[in-house]
Amino acid sequence: MHTPETIEELQAAIRSTDHICVTGSGTKPALSREASLSTAKLSGILEYEPSEYTFTALAGTPLAEIQNTLAENNQFLTFDPPLVENGATIGGTVAAGLSGPGRFRFGGVRDFFLGLKMVTGEGRIVFGGGKVVKNAAGFDIPKLNVGALGLWGVLVELTFKVFPAPDEYATLLIDAADAAQVRDITTTLAMAPMELFCLDSNAHSVQVRIGGLSEAIDARCRRVQDIVGNCPMQILRREEDAAFWSDVREFRWVPAEHSLLKLPVSPAEMPDVDAALTATEITIPHRCSVGGNLVWIAWPDSLGQAEFDRVFQSAHHRRLALTGHWKQPARSDLQGAALAERLQTVFDPARKFFR
Repeated sequence: MHTPETIEELQAAIRSTDHICVTGSGTKPALSREASLSTAKLSGILEYEPSEYTFTALAGTPLAEIQNTLAENNQFLTFDPPLVENGATIGGTVAAGLSGPGRFRFGGVRDFFLGLKMVTGEGRIVFGGGKVVKNAAGFDIPKLNVGALGLWGVLVELTFKVFPAPDEYATLLIDAADAAQVRDITTTLAMAPMELFCLDSNAHSVQVRIGGLSEAIDARCRRVQDIVGNCPMQILRREEDAAFWSDVREFRWVPAEHSLLKLPVSPAEMPDVDAALTATEITIPHRCSVGGNLVWIAWPDSLGQAEFDRVFQSAHHRRLALTGHWKQPARSDLQGAALAERLQTVFDPARKFFR
């Protein structure tokens, strides 16, 4: 495997190779099993301006390093990236298009991605966006690369905007009788005039996270309780709150011998998803996130990929496997496939990054 330490070495590796699959730290093995090039040694924060709320880092920089640096100035990554403790990098997170449960409040990774430098299939350096928030010059190349799985080139430098961190958080765990009540509570809270940081759920519980000034947390917890009514609930604060969401973001709820899949949905599709998951012969662990707009599924390896595609006939092309031995959906099945083909003639005419 190529492990370049400089951009020049990266360019040379691309020019000398017919086919390239890129990995960072390998935290999403279903996406990097065939990797031939690693950005792990292209690591480090290049620029950080706390007063401007922006930073630029090399693609192989671990998210943990970035978060620790931001925390020294009471700032944070608003898209709440997953797999931080497992070693995920900023480049891999962008390429996979992954955001955490905090996306409900602030938006996803694409909403805070300001600029990038990348190397194309011809070994050329291409710039997109900029290093300031107010930048409207040129084609929006950064957003094209969010979730593109390295289709256009190898990400090298990435610039993001960040926000001040809340003083304190609290989490409310709301019990529900069944999946229907979970959906009702989720819909009610999603439409409530409150700025909830996270709105997740599983089969019999809705999990709400709020954040802000310390003196306002108690009142906001009472507001959530008033909206939900008489449902039993538990409130987590400080270490318990942090530990709960760490388990969610690191997918510690996924059992061994299960593959982790991301399935974008709409709240209207959730009843069909629930029905499909409960109709299988064995229990399928799963979590809904972002107010019912995303489902994380722990699919038993014993059932296999073919069974998943059969169960989710209308949605299998949207799923993204992060772990396990899965073939990703054919690019021709994806929305925007025609545009992707045209863009590839610009960024990768030799189809070195073709999957």
